[in-house]
Formats: sequence, C-alpha cells, structure tokens
Amino acid sequence: MHQEFPQQDIIHLNHAAVGPWPLRTAEAVTAFARENAKSGSRNYGAWLQVEAATRVLASDLIGAPSPDDIAFVKNTSEALSIVAFGLPWSSGGNIVIPSGEFPSNRLVWLMAAERFGLEVREVDLTDDAPEDALLAACDNRTALVSCSAVQFATGLRIDLPRLGEALHRRDIRFCVDAIQQLGALPFDAQDCHADFVMADAHKWLLAPEGIALFYVRPELRDRLVLQEFGWHMLADSGDFSTYDLTPAPSARRFEPGSPNLLGTHALHASLSLLMEMGLESIGAEITARWQYLYEGLTARGCTIITPPERHAGILTFRQTQSDTDGLLEHLQQAGVLCAKRGGGIRFSPHFYLSFEDLDTAMDLVTEYSKIE
Repeated sequence: MHQEFPQQDIIHLNHAAVGPWPLRTAEAVTAFARENAKSGSRNYGAWLQVEAATRVLASDLIGAPSPDDIAFVKNTSEALSIVAFGLPWSSGGNIVIPSGEFPSNRLVWLMAAERFGLEVREVDLTDDAPEDALLAACDNRTALVSCSAVQFATGLRIDLPRLGEALHRRDIRFCVDAIQQLGALPFDAQDCHADFVMADAHKWLLAPEGIALFYVRPELRDRLVLQEFGWHMLADSGDFSTYDLTPAPSARRFEPGSPNLLGTHALHASLSLLMEMGLESIGAEITARWQYLYEGLTARGCTIITPPERHAGILTFRQTQSDTDGLLEHLQQAGVLCAKRGGGIRFSPHFYLSFEDLDTAMDLVTEYSKIE
C-alpha cells in the first residue's frame, strides 16, 4: 500500500464515486483547523497564498493558459449551470449530449432548453465511434456539445481532441465534464479545443467534496452572463465601499462570495501529490491495474462492459451467472468499495492500489458465483 493511503479493512475500488484523501490532505485540513482554533484569521494572507498556489496547480492540471483562467466553485453542477444559463442562446438552437449522461450533465441542459427555447438532442454512443455519433447529430443550429470525458456508468472514454477539433472547425461550443478523467489520465483543455471544463475534486483528484475546478476559454469569459453576484467577483474586490459593478477580468468573476479556504488547502495537498507523481505516470499505473482486472475478470467468466480500447480508470463488468445486487452486497460486506452502474459492477482503481488487493476483489467475485 502506498504510504499516503494506509487504508485498513477496505479495498477502495470506488474512485469514480468518492475517493479517499491522501494522508497529506488529511494533515493539511487538520493543520488548518488547529491554526484557526489557535490564531483565528491572523494568517489570512498566508491562506490566500495557498489558494493562489492551488490555482497554479489546477491550471497545470487542466492545461489552462494561466491560473487566472481557473475558478473554484462548489461542484460540477454549479459550473455547468454557469455555462447553461450564462451563454447568449438563440431560440430554436440545439444542444447535443450523449444519452445516459450523469444527471448533472443532462438536467442542466433540459432546464436551459425550457427557459431559452432550445432543443436537447440525446445521442446513443457506439463503442467504436462515439465522436462520429455526436457529430452526426449536429447541424447549423447546434450551439454546443456537452459530454463527459469518460462516461460514468460504462467507462467509455471519448476522444476529446478529435471531437473538439471537429467542433472547433464548425464553430460549435464544446463543454467537457472532466470529473472522470482529471487525476486519472493527462488532460489538456487546449489540445481538445474545450471552451468549458469542469470537475469536482472528490473523485480521482482525491480531495474533498464541496470544491471544483472550472475553466472557461479566456475569449468567452465576457460572453457568459453572470447569474450570481457578490463582493469577491468584482474587479476591485478589496474596496468594500465601491458601487462599481465591473466583474473581475479573471475567472474570479465566477466566485461571488468568500473563498472556500478550507477546501483549497485540502485541494492543494491532493494536487501536490498528483503533480509530484505526474499524470503520465499515474495514467500508466491505472492502466496497468485496469488491464489486470480486465484479464482476471474475463478469465473468471465475467462480461466486461467497458470498451477495452476506450477505457480510462473505470471498469464495469457483469458476472453473468450472478445477481448484480447480491454481488454488490457481497463485495461491500467484505470491504470492497465499488458501485452498481451501467448494468453491472463498476470498479475504479487508482494508482496506489496493490495487485494483491485486486486479486482479493476478483476472488470475492468468484466466491459469490459459487455461493449462488
């Protein structure tokens, strides 16, 4: 077990849901709390320096041109809502999304469509050519395509650079929910021509719930009509007597109120681990574990739902002779954290899990089939 993850009595195969914190993150939160209890806000300036350093790490992670392009919001849903209700829509236009998206990336567009007179086109994705399926649904009235980088249920990974380049040529906005890729595989907003990228911190980023990264292509920041307002989003946020309503030129304009400094301290610690490891190295480690599970579960007679050539960190499988609900309960009772998704069981291992732990989880799958 990696020294940052001294987990006992569990095998955490649920990073696509809520991941554990590394020790350094728990220690950063504890230190922040103790400092606050002892000294109050005496060191507030130092706290803001941690927030600024976290923005640098986040911009490197996403591939943003500058830390000023990163906003810290509460969650992916809030970031999607900023886009959906901030863009200047034309009535009669359409938005294209994959069918089976996580509700955050479906409901927000349905609500925006109702308010602005839009059509939402939901597209069934094929394993071989999901990008072609999405592009085929676009026409000269398509204003935006929004999709997850990796589908939460099946684990299907979208070729973002290919899709983004095609949309860029057609002048169609591209919104990427990167929650199932950031922290698991390298990501580059510029390479995939993303206009908007958002991701909660509590999955593969190994940080707490309640804080998320939000990137908007700099040329589009002014085009998003702001829906939330407060002192912190103003250009001169330090002048508490001002009546000047000019928003900050940076992505801080999407942060209306007081910053989540506890969240940024935790996120800074988690991102520092990921960046020290390197996303290329982490991606290789996750891929090795995914392949190990794929080969082991296949040998045990399981059907793999996740496309082998299109995976990231998620592996969804079905034990054809077993009741899925019963298998999930069997695994959970034995301390294997996982989820029921996409018609099967979803395993999502991070870089630090040992192959012995993976063997234990797979043996439990075999054990349950014999019990039945």
